[in-house]
Amino acid sequence: MDPLKGEQLYLRALEPEDLDFLYETENNTALWEISSTITPYSKHVLRYYLENAHRDIYDVKQLRLVICSAADQVMGLIDLFDFDPIHKRAGIGIVVLKNEHRNSGVGTEAISVLLEYAFHTLDLHQVYANVGADNDTSMHLFQKLGFVQIGVKCDWLYTGDGYKDEILFQKIKE
Repeated sequence: MDPLKGEQLYLRALEPEDLDFLYETENNTALWEISSTITPYSKHVLRYYLENAHRDIYDVKQLRLVICSAADQVMGLIDLFDFDPIHKRAGIGIVVLKNEHRNSGVGTEAISVLLEYAFHTLDLHQVYANVGADNDTSMHLFQKLGFVQIGVKCDWLYTGDGYKDEILFQKIKE
């Protein structure tokens, strides 16, 4: 059984052919707030990133995967970041790219697949997520998957219109 495959989708490593998709995603200013990005990425930098994407999570402390439909359509990205093998934890982040994929179960299944991998293959004890306080959809998604709100980081995110809170969610392995 493939640990990165769900019923309707699978998660795969980045490929060199993903350069244009990655370029478009990383330079989408609408996503910069959730990724804490403030400058665009060049194709040169992203090509270098792709050339090194094969490096082990134990080395780079991050795992970025592409969310694909069973028909191989790219639907988004999902990451484990701040991987800490000593304390057995990591953060999780997800971007479902197109509106037709949002609110369709893609996020729920992709996170479920990655949690299964994180808890059973990587033997993590816990996974956490940071969600902007105004992102009701993401808060509902993580709560539905058993994440518990454990804190609020006040005035954590600067948006250009002022500051907003960020909610910290945590899921401990059962």
